[in-house]
Amino acid sequence: MNSISSAVVAIERPARFGKQLVSHMSRKNGGQWSAERNAGWIALGGHRADVVATETSLDLRVEAPEGQLDALEDALARHLVRFAADQELQITWQRS
Repeated sequence: MNSISSAVVAIERPARFGKQLVSHMSRKNGGQWSAERNAGWIALGGHRADVVATETSLDLRVEAPEGQLDALEDALARHLVRFAADQELQITWQRS
């Protein structure tokens, strides 16, 4: 059974970083960014992450078995922090 983990990350230029995150991470397994919707998805080893840019944040959502969420959350967070190194990001995941 899958669990869902989500994070709302306050960030400057959310659409730019959302597109960069999706573009980079989707090279391995697939994914797509829609500039019209300011949203995209990333395939993560048979699981999926959704990325949505709002005016002030990047909303991340991962669905996977509980035992795999830590690794997926970490991968998304590490890449986003690296891309936005000029910003002090706070990424706090909430599971449901």
